[in-house]
Amino acid sequence: MSALPFDQPRVRLPVRAALRLSPLGDIWHKPALSAVAALALVLLPLYLAGRLDLVLYAAAGSMCALYGHGLPYAARARALAWVTLGMLSSTGVALVTAALTDSIAIRVAVAALLAGLHKAVCDATRIGPPGNVVLTFIAASAAFVPQHLADVPMHLGLGVLGGAVAWAVGMAPGLIRPDGPERIAVARALESAARLLRAYEGGGPARAVAGRGGVRDELHQARHAAAAAVNAAWQTLLRSGTADRRQELRRLLVRAESAAALASVDNQRVPAQELLAEADRLAGVARELRKGRRLPEPSPADPRTAAAERAELAGVAAEEGRPGRRTIRCLLSEVVRRWRVVLMVSGGAAAAGWASMGLGVGRPYWAVVTAAAVFAANTTLSWSRALQRVVGNLVGVALFTLLVPVTRLGALALIVTVLAMQFVTEAAVTRNYWLGSVFVTPMAILMTEFAGAQPVPVLVADRWLDTCVGAAAGLLACALLPDRRAAQRVRDGLGRLELAVAQEAPPPAERGVARGRLRTALVELRETADTAAGEWWSAALPHERIAAAERAGHHRLAELTP
Repeated sequence: MSALPFDQPRVRLPVRAALRLSPLGDIWHKPALSAVAALALVLLPLYLAGRLDLVLYAAAGSMCALYGHGLPYAARARALAWVTLGMLSSTGVALVTAALTDSIAIRVAVAALLAGLHKAVCDATRIGPPGNVVLTFIAASAAFVPQHLADVPMHLGLGVLGGAVAWAVGMAPGLIRPDGPERIAVARALESAARLLRAYEGGGPARAVAGRGGVRDELHQARHAAAAAVNAAWQTLLRSGTADRRQELRRLLVRAESAAALASVDNQRVPAQELLAEADRLAGVARELRKGRRLPEPSPADPRTAAAERAELAGVAAEEGRPGRRTIRCLLSEVVRRWRVVLMVSGGAAAAGWASMGLGVGRPYWAVVTAAAVFAANTTLSWSRALQRVVGNLVGVALFTLLVPVTRLGALALIVTVLAMQFVTEAAVTRNYWLGSVFVTPMAILMTEFAGAQPVPVLVADRWLDTCVGAAAGLLACALLPDRRAAQRVRDGLGRLELAVAQEAPPPAERGVARGRLRTALVELRETADTAAGEWWSAALPHERIAAAERAGHHRLAELTP
């Protein structure tokens, strides 16, 4: 018997969807301002000292200010320290390589290996944007800078100073709004719950939309988005390390869960006017949170709901008393399990760099960075990223040629242009990766100008050729090494969700913990299913069983929610 149509693995290579612009990100200005401030604080002293040739080394630390903006400040302090340590460690390896050998082939190999390790570690730690790309860009660039072994300690010392600046800049907003990241996370959860209520009231089940895993109705997508946002908010609050001060935010988050449960059971009948009113209340509270105003009190609830919410908060507090922080050993184990990622990224990046060498390009590390940037969760997403990278770099190279006359008016003009490109990049990349590439491309090229002006035609030709070679090599590696375990991970996640749904209802004091585990299982199943659906040569997925399990999971989640 032939497989049913919904069981056939189908992979599309989208073009229009890959280039479509999204709304501007809600916190784009935070990494933008942080990166500009940190970079300016290292560029200006070097400018005054007349040593702009040292910019790359200081930037190795200062660019770490791009990371950790979604984390609570207690967790951000640790994350920024680890990112800086990782950045400087890989930069140190690259600098020593540059000092010990003149072989371009060996330098490419080292840069490619570092690119694979960056990808694996960033995936294992879930550090978030900008992920491995900035780490690889700095390390690969350092591998091709003329170097003497005796100068490496001093150059790394500049990186340490830049990292200290990045850490201070990243932590500075906590002095003004210490609970800012938690507020943003809870506001997102409230907004997602409000959209879910509106989708349910507006007849969401009747409107179908296409997704990577097939056709799913709008209400189903709204349910997943709400579950993901609530799950992310809980993770943020539990990592804040100050339970007493965040108690009001936890109460608001529990209320968001209660409201979302109104639209989580299809046969439940709630007046449309009540749904819209609750959606408006949630959206209003989210606005207050984002503006940094005094935390609003949740609207009054009936005695049963209020008691259930108090029981959940007590259960969360009890669960929080049992720490589950991941150890270094666990992290290393996760990195080792990602050997395929290291192999694929390193192989593709090395092939790109060596091909660039063969074509006579003077900066093969650009091809290495492009190949490393192409790799995404599956081949479909890698195709989209490659297309975005090529389009963005082509337009970015044209923008560079327009900016060159301005930047060559003097060193100060070059600094101002680089800082402006850095700021605009962080806004543009939230709309689409290709749009961000339009502005990051001239910035990356201009960074080479600090060491001395180069012929513009050579820079343009090198960048464009390296982009095409890197994107092609990256896609080829993705096609040759698909993730053949993607379907198995879906089935494992499906089993965990079905088991969580089948468990008996726990006592009221433990329902919060059970709900968190069920919500996590729902989110992970949908993410793994979307990833597997976009992988080439993947086994057929049981889409009907997945849909049934997700419906049952949302129903069960509603039953466990006050």
